[in-house]
Amino acid sequence: MLSDLFSIVAPVYVCAGIGFFWVRSGRRYDTELMTDLIFFIGAPSLVFSSLVSQSIGRESLETMFVAVVIAYVALASGAAVVLRLTGQPLQTFLAPMTFGNAGNMGLPLCYFAFGAPGLELGICFFVVGTLAHFTVGQAAWSGRPAWGAILRSPVVWSVSLAFLFLGFEVEVPRWLMRTTGLLGDFTIPIMQLTLGVSLAGFRLRHVRRSLGLSVLKIAGGAAVGAGVAGLLGLEGVARGVLILQCAMPVAVFNYMFAVRFNREPEEVASVIVASTLMASVALPILIGLLVPAVSPG
Repeated sequence: MLSDLFSIVAPVYVCAGIGFFWVRSGRRYDTELMTDLIFFIGAPSLVFSSLVSQSIGRESLETMFVAVVIAYVALASGAAVVLRLTGQPLQTFLAPMTFGNAGNMGLPLCYFAFGAPGLELGICFFVVGTLAHFTVGQAAWSGRPAWGAILRSPVVWSVSLAFLFLGFEVEVPRWLMRTTGLLGDFTIPIMQLTLGVSLAGFRLRHVRRSLGLSVLKIAGGAAVGAGVAGLLGLEGVARGVLILQCAMPVAVFNYMFAVRFNREPEEVASVIVASTLMASVALPILIGLLVPAVSPG
């Protein structure tokens, strides 16, 4: 069991560690280029190729989308209440407590833990989270609506195209499947390396608060995922993916928004570091609980 658990978690942290030590050794890594490649090419290709080739059934996919939307509403609502009660600034910490690392860390963990179906359902979570983060989340950071961002997101266009093929039951041309599959394949490793590179530049501050918020994000997220799964009657892989993705540590993208809108970026970076470190202990335990519940016998 321990060897199976290690084989699930190790690739994620090894790849991130390579990125971390690559930069710490003084070597160059063009984070802006890699982020653009992920955002504009890799992620949209991965989303499209995974959705159109999904093997879990359209009904399961739609149910998962509904579950993810409910989960994000619950995550944001719960975080808002706790932040208010503890006197923490909402515009600084609401988005970090809502949007976890569903891409860089969540997708590979869903894949290694639950196989191809886990990746497909994990992508549902990633898609909804990305759209919400760049619209509602950006509005939370800036204090004003940002609905135009949804029309400029490449992920939105790739999801729309995939749903057109699925909705009209049109076979995707082989060249398009192979191209998007090839481009999507580089996304997860580059995400992992970029995560490690980003963490290399962050520092841990206000340890007590950072650890407290990390507990809220990881333990509270897992509780929300379990609650929503129970509410909708999700079982097996769908339940495991929802709980696991809800429990992801704070997404690195939150730091970029904090810098852009001047919302205490150093404090946000500290929570990212603390939650990622905490996740290295918490997520293997969580996966150890979820995987046996999914595996038959």
